[in-house]
Amino acid sequence: MFEDSTFESTGRINTHSRGWMIAAFLINGSILLALILVPLIYPDALPHVGIAFLMEAPPPPPASPPVRLRPVQAAPVRSEMDAERLLAPPRIPIGILKPREPEPDGIATVTTLGADSGIPGGLSDVFRARSAAPAVRQAPQGPAHISSGVMEGQLIYKVTPRYPAIAVGARVEGTIVLQATISKNGTIENLRVVGGPPMLQQAAIDAVKQWRYRPYMLDGQAVEVETTVNVVFSLSR
Repeated sequence: MFEDSTFESTGRINTHSRGWMIAAFLINGSILLALILVPLIYPDALPHVGIAFLMEAPPPPPASPPVRLRPVQAAPVRSEMDAERLLAPPRIPIGILKPREPEPDGIATVTTLGADSGIPGGLSDVFRARSAAPAVRQAPQGPAHISSGVMEGQLIYKVTPRYPAIAVGARVEGTIVLQATISKNGTIENLRVVGGPPMLQQAAIDAVKQWRYRPYMLDGQAVEVETTVNVVFSLSR
């Protein structure tokens, strides 16, 4: 006994605590595992109060009482007439008031003008004279703007532009767009370039200056025309 209680017993202490600790751990673990698995496998083993608490849904909230709308009473319409006098309204109206009953027809006084009205021939001659007045047409201001397609039908003399040699060597092709004013006798005036390759612009201007058009007639009169002229340059393949 005295030898086992000392620290210098060279490890010969006999004890059974380790075996009891392992046995207690296994017993406690088995009980805890049974408490977990039994409710999962057999839900009926749970108390009824707990099942009702877990499975039943909460009752819906009570419905709110319906909202009662109070009928809106229309304000009495106050007449704006007092003893045949027009009164100012107390406030500015929002909309236009439409009367429910038709208004009484007023008595209109019609005055006729006859031969003794001071007008020679009476009132009928006055209206007849106004209706017989000739209509005056104003002359058009500036040239009329006509499309290039319409003016191509008015072309009576056309000069084909010469292809510049430098443009041929550089293989330059394209369309030159010119703005032109055609006079009343069909000649080209105020010719200007709108767009196109620069190498081909001068050749197009030199050719279009020689073009002649048939005079454009508007209301039976020849007028100046503002139009667009397209000159196409294309090399043979």
